[in-house]
Amino acid sequence: MKRVAAIDCGTNSIRLLVADADPETGELKDLDRRMQIVRLGQGVDRTGRLAPEALERTFAACREYAAVIGSLGAQQVRFVATSASRDAENREDFVRGVVDILGVEPEVITGDQEAEFSFNGATKELAGRPDLAKPFLVVDIGGGSTEFVLGDSQDASPRSSYRAACSVDVGCVRMTERHLLHGGEITDPPAPGQITAMKGDIAAALDRAERTVPLSEAATLVGLAGSVTTVAGIALGLDHYDSEAIHHARISLAKVREITEHLLSATHAERAAIPVMHPGRVDVIGAGALVLLSIMERTGAEEVVVSEHDILDGIAWSIAG
Repeated sequence: MKRVAAIDCGTNSIRLLVADADPETGELKDLDRRMQIVRLGQGVDRTGRLAPEALERTFAACREYAAVIGSLGAQQVRFVATSASRDAENREDFVRGVVDILGVEPEVITGDQEAEFSFNGATKELAGRPDLAKPFLVVDIGGGSTEFVLGDSQDASPRSSYRAACSVDVGCVRMTERHLLHGGEITDPPAPGQITAMKGDIAAALDRAERTVPLSEAATLVGLAGSVTTVAGIALGLDHYDSEAIHHARISLAKVREITEHLLSATHAERAAIPVMHPGRVDVIGAGALVLLSIMERTGAEEVVVSEHDILDGIAWSIAG
């Protein structure tokens, strides 16, 4: 058994998992799993740089995580940084700050590496499920990008189970900032023309993804990250965010379409009043839901299997060996 700490720093959130991992049994026992919305990717699509206030929010979360890691005595820490820090001209400012706080250098991974970790984390528990047909298409809808991985299962040699993987620059924050901003403010609710433009952008990204990943070959669609889990919580009618209820929930295409249409027509106040809604997702959830809906329509998936286990779990397993 090895105690490990995994940190996933994306465009919208930064998350921590401290767990005891047993490679022999395949067991990963959570000791602490937490998330903060820091919006590191604020304005990156427009400016190409990480904003000072976004860096400070992220560093504040890192200080909290350092205290948790120290108190639990993790033997090894791996910090993975994804879309926003890949794109930023001043990412060295980010790297230096993380090293000063946590003592480890953030690995600014490629989209393909991000997809690999997400697939491993999501499918380890699903490999033995007779009710879920293969191959799996794992989609990780982040703030700045979406990863696609098509494969049969996660096993002792995960790379051998992949058929294809890719990453495209479409995520809930990037789509919101690109299409729903007007005069520096988010249009609330979006105008029909803004939604049409966003749909076109997402469709073009799916065209690019299909050049690498045969999306239509997926037998089971597995959805990861906050946009997907929030849509699932709404679909389940939860009165609070419940990870156990959401994990491995199966949400129909019809329900995803209904929720997406509601989110894109609701006001900020109406979205904020949804019981499972994290305050940091209120402005970007409509775009995130639209990405999910577009993927389901493109692949022909009648449902999405929602996983709370994702890139964090994949990072933890990569440390455990």
